[in-house]
Amino acid sequence: MSQVFDNRPCDLGEGPLWHPERQQLFWFDINNKRLMTREADEQNSWDFAEHVSAAGWVDKDTLLIASETGLWRFSLTSGEKKPVCPLEADNSVTRSNDGRADSWGGFWIGTMGKQAEPHAGSIYRFWRGELRRLVPNVTISNAICFAPDRSCAYYTDTTTQQVMRWGLDPETGWPEGEASVFLDLRDEALNPDGAVVDAAGHIWIAQWGAARVACYDPSGQFQHAVTFDAAHTSCPAFGGDDLNTLFCTTAREGLSAEALRDQPRNGMTFFAPNAGQGQAEHRVLL
Repeated sequence: MSQVFDNRPCDLGEGPLWHPERQQLFWFDINNKRLMTREADEQNSWDFAEHVSAAGWVDKDTLLIASETGLWRFSLTSGEKKPVCPLEADNSVTRSNDGRADSWGGFWIGTMGKQAEPHAGSIYRFWRGELRRLVPNVTISNAICFAPDRSCAYYTDTTTQQVMRWGLDPETGWPEGEASVFLDLRDEALNPDGAVVDAAGHIWIAQWGAARVACYDPSGQFQHAVTFDAAHTSCPAFGGDDLNTLFCTTAREGLSAEALRDQPRNGMTFFAPNAGQGQAEHRVLL
């Protein structure tokens, strides 16, 4: 049974990150340009001058944050941000979206049009000072996550309703060969959004519009789903003391006034205890 973790409704909640050294969840409200968190019963947030959407942890007090113009070092103690590298800074159409650190210390980040303009975005990897474009012509970049045995990465363009799998070089983490379709959700009319892989290699995918996070085994077979009291589930993350709590951000974006009245928890951030066994988020090496 899922419960509300934080009752502040996000217009577009995204990018939940469980910081393993702080034992603390961070997430974003992209449309309101805000990083959010809570410690025990204390709610906190930081406002930015541009869209922010995803993060990795660098050390106990530092995050790497992706914004619409770049990657930044962000201090959780002072609120100061310092540039790491530009990210489509000369393109006013796009912003960052989904992202996650890999086990080599790299950071994958997707972009998309602010109005979901077709094929306006891309997926990149930042590693050892290099930002390299991996996937061009993406409409809504999502589901960036990695198998625990380092064998592959997953990603999606939500509009295709297909999740892709891509083999990785075991030494460097760069993709090898061509990506292939791992999961085809077109027949079920399901929209894959953010995703995370657990310690057993199962992928947990938020399905926008379906009020759930669905779990699939490494062969792509559906296992079960965790439901949430919000239609637009956007991204999951494992956290908690034993990494067995499933957190999930949600969104109010795209919902009618009637839907928001009937389901007022839309946009809140949720958790489901004892949902599965997660793996700790990897540190970003800068």
